[in-house]
Amino acid sequence: MQSLQPDPNAQYKSVYEALKRIIKTEGIFRPLRGLNITMMGAGPAHALYFACYERVKHSLSDIIQSGGNSHIANGVAGSVATVLHDAVMNPAEVVKQRMQMYNSPYRGLWDCVRTVTHTEGVRAFYRSYSTQLTMNIPFQAVHFITYELMQEQLNPHRHYNPGSHIVSGAAAGAVSAAVTTPLDVCKTLLNTQENVALTSVNVSGHLSGMANAFRTVYKVGGLAAFFKGIQARVIYQMPSTAIAWSVYEFFKYFLTKQKLEQEVASGQL
Repeated sequence: MQSLQPDPNAQYKSVYEALKRIIKTEGIFRPLRGLNITMMGAGPAHALYFACYERVKHSLSDIIQSGGNSHIANGVAGSVATVLHDAVMNPAEVVKQRMQMYNSPYRGLWDCVRTVTHTEGVRAFYRSYSTQLTMNIPFQAVHFITYELMQEQLNPHRHYNPGSHIVSGAAAGAVSAAVTTPLDVCKTLLNTQENVALTSVNVSGHLSGMANAFRTVYKVGGLAAFFKGIQARVIYQMPSTAIAWSVYEFFKYFLTKQKLEQEVASGQL
């Protein structure tokens, strides 16, 4: 749906129509293409992401609010964590998006990695890194600030409360996804190097850089092109962030509780 000049057979008016037609014409497993590389990157990326977020948030909160909750600390911590997260996820994102394009020439994960490395070099996996950061730093800043703001309203005592974590995560995902959709469209163009769109505006070779991506998107589709796929992006991010936060908060509660119980038991001994 974010493709600037899609194949006539891959033009969709809604998320439901896209999903239905993809399954009908390309097979039931087509919407899951790229799942393997996403899972390979997500584990280490999110481990770095949450560990960095917690450490930076607590350090800055101690300085700014004497240990209290600080929206500035939350935003800065989310931004710093994003730099580490994207260093791991950016190559995975490049492979995933190239495999997901309509009529993708790649037979599978390793075929995509080998072909891109051979024809474009290792740099191709980080061609959109600066753009990814330009998108994800504001995305994560808005995401964490919204989540912590919702938690203040729904769960002021910060106890483990699955319902509040799900609602706060969904709201944070929806707001941050909608706000940063124009940047995501540019990132997708840099990752996929969409030939038809680039040829239509006489771009030869490989497109690189956020400024060039913005100009190309505007030339091809005007302002409306910056919001291609916004509905799908919001629908995807709401459950995604709700699941991520609820799972993270559960393990944080579970592991902290276990640690306290062990400390109490060793103290009693």
